[in-house]
Amino acid sequence: MEKVRLQFKSVSEIVGSEEMCLLILTDMEEQRQLTLFCDHAMAVQIELRVKKVPITEIMLPEVFSNLLGAANCTDMMLYISNIIDGQYKVGLYHPFSQEPIPIRASDAVLLSIASGIPLYIDRFLMAQQSMKYYPNTNGISLPINTMSNEMISKALQRAIEEENYEIASHLRDEQRRRNNRLSSTE
Repeated sequence: MEKVRLQFKSVSEIVGSEEMCLLILTDMEEQRQLTLFCDHAMAVQIELRVKKVPITEIMLPEVFSNLLGAANCTDMMLYISNIIDGQYKVGLYHPFSQEPIPIRASDAVLLSIASGIPLYIDRFLMAQQSMKYYPNTNGISLPINTMSNEMISKALQRAIEEENYEIASHLRDEQRRRNNRLSSTE
């Protein structure tokens, strides 16, 4: 498995959305960035770790990390292997297990920050999903396939209302692709 190590850079709020935020990750060379959606509660948890608030020492990710350290499980890794219908597929790999333990992408970022377990992404997926990293920029581009179905529906409605038919067409195509895949699996 060819992989790229990721590092956490920042949390950004989405203008006009109180419940969703963005996690910005980069490769170690800070050339490419990957953007993940998370809920506001997760953004708060990550900010607590970034600010090194003392209460985090007794919170679940840190306690879990201490437990792993006591068991000498230093060869663990978190690995983003795929994206399906707007959801990154992430596994926690343990050196003694052949099967990854599934974990939500935003939880993987939190666990990586809290424990130091390295976070990786498949090299091909990184090339496909990432954008060039520009430090200190105000805007962020997002691949459409990282958006949830609900976000696509809202964005499609907004694009139609604003008469931005090119974007509406791309959003509609992604919606149809997902619906067709769902129909073929039933």
